[in-house]
Amino acid sequence: MANTFTRTFRAEPQHIDELGHVNNTVWVQWIQDMATAHWDAAARPEDREAFFWVVIRHEIDYRGNVSEGAQVTATTWIEGGAQGAKSLRRVEFTDASGKRLVSAATTWAMIDRATGRLARVRPEVLEAFL
Repeated sequence: MANTFTRTFRAEPQHIDELGHVNNTVWVQWIQDMATAHWDAAARPEDREAFFWVVIRHEIDYRGNVSEGAQVTATTWIEGGAQGAKSLRRVEFTDASGKRLVSAATTWAMIDRATGRLARVRPEVLEAFL
């Protein structure tokens, strides 16, 4: 099983849209926050110094939502390793009862900081995530 990373988020007043629940743009921000936090927590220092990641595709399924004050638990993991410079990251958000609210599959591309170009994801870079 993949190395997972978990974090909680609380729906604050600024996250709420006209329908009274967390806006879709906030879910996207939380998805990106999860990826960054997982990278910062698990990647080797030399990899964090040498590379960064950019989103090239988001796929998001919205199955539910939460209102102001509610808390959600987010879990993320890398699925299937890497293909060239790309890697697929999953993120799932659940409510307090464990009901899945939002699921995302995001394709990220690794960039070499020194050159600004795509970099092939080496096995040792992903080792801490798989």
